[in-house]
Amino acid sequence: MVAVLNSLIELRENGVAWISGANTKVIEVALDKIAYGWSAEEMHCQHPHLSMAQLHAALAYYYEHQAEMDGEIERQNREVEALRAQQRNPFTRKELEARMRAREESR
Repeated sequence: MVAVLNSLIELRENGVAWISGANTKVIEVALDKIAYGWSAEEMHCQHPHLSMAQLHAALAYYYEHQAEMDGEIERQNREVEALRAQQRNPFTRKELEARMRAREESR
């Protein structure tokens, strides 16, 4: 069951807030704000499929639930770092590209 919080934001059964009709999570908009400092206008330029109303609704939802959402962002970051640490041979992109070039040259 989906709970419609307003006409622009819906809360899915798993508790994740989505922008209605956009296949975009509210947390994704929040991450654009946090990571890049983008305004709603800049986000609209980067994601033209989202209306200004949808972006403002997502930002409003984020600010209303900021502590909870920031906690989720931090949890996801820790999970990614844990997965990264589990990798046996973590390569940087540069190292991987060098290995791929060497492989191609040896053929």
